[in-house]
Amino acid sequence: MVSDWARVTGLGGDKLVYNRNIVLDKLYEDDEVVVVIAPNEVQLRDILIRLLSEGPKTVKELHAVLSGLASEDKIRRALAELVEEGIVVSDKDGRYYIA
Repeated sequence: MVSDWARVTGLGGDKLVYNRNIVLDKLYEDDEVVVVIAPNEVQLRDILIRLLSEGPKTVKELHAVLSGLASEDKIRRALAELVEEGIVVSDKDGRYYIA
């Protein structure tokens, strides 16, 4: 997965960009591994909103994109908060989308 990431160095330090929706701070890197800081709750919400703005997705589809960064439970909790706030809605098939 590391090879899919692009490295960006800026004033705020090194960041790794997986796609336009996921940009994370790099914690450590050597010849074999790159360690990034997992998104906090606010960052995860922002990532989910950006991913859902591309179209409806299930929790499984979102987890496939965020594998290794956020558990399904963490994704479900963030989605539940977004639904409660009216930012996201779900349909009978379990797909979430922007309200």
